[in-house]
Amino acid sequence: MSRFNPRFEELPEVLPIFPLPGALLLPGGQLPLNIFEPRYLAMVSAALRGDRLIGMVQPIPKDIENDQEDVGAAPVFATGCAGRITAFGETDDGCYLITLTGLLRFKVMEELAPEDGYRRICPNWSLYRTDLDQAEEPSSDTRWDRGRLLDALRGYFTVAGLQGDWESIRSASDSELVTALAMLCPFDVREKQALLEAATLGERAETMTALLEMASLEQGDALRH
Repeated sequence: MSRFNPRFEELPEVLPIFPLPGALLLPGGQLPLNIFEPRYLAMVSAALRGDRLIGMVQPIPKDIENDQEDVGAAPVFATGCAGRITAFGETDDGCYLITLTGLLRFKVMEELAPEDGYRRICPNWSLYRTDLDQAEEPSSDTRWDRGRLLDALRGYFTVAGLQGDWESIRSASDSELVTALAMLCPFDVREKQALLEAATLGERAETMTALLEMASLEQGDALRH
């Protein structure tokens, strides 16, 4: 745990949220973001003046099917992940470049009135208090099979025509591997949400393996037709 991160007792009662489909943040993961909308520029500025925490949430898919819909105003899933701004920069055209480092998940208990255009919620942190323990490893879960996950990943890369840095993949810890794959693989919004809501890293690893195997089968079928 970084000395800059708040203790559980110091977590805020009000949290700004950033609805963004397909952008998954998990505890311990890092998510780079390019901020350019005025409401989110205001949100980042306010966060930098305070605890530097922002909640990443996904809009519910049925509400973002229309390209003209404001995804920032759409209803969101009840579970998100708070991240702390750990890197910050500005561009000449008035954008912010930030990196959020995932801290812990939360449940949306109540949505408050917007402030400067950005949305705010009252989070329930207690359900995910163990996220603050970065020592948890999925290997403690008997359902977790690292070899099967790596086989599924190889199959997925093969049918998708992708190259992987297998030396880095093999040397990554269980938690690093599962977190990175969950955040980087191009799964759809509901699949990303399932990975976020997995109760343990072991359950997330099992879900990830199933998604990779299913994606390989679907892409293989598409290539044969």
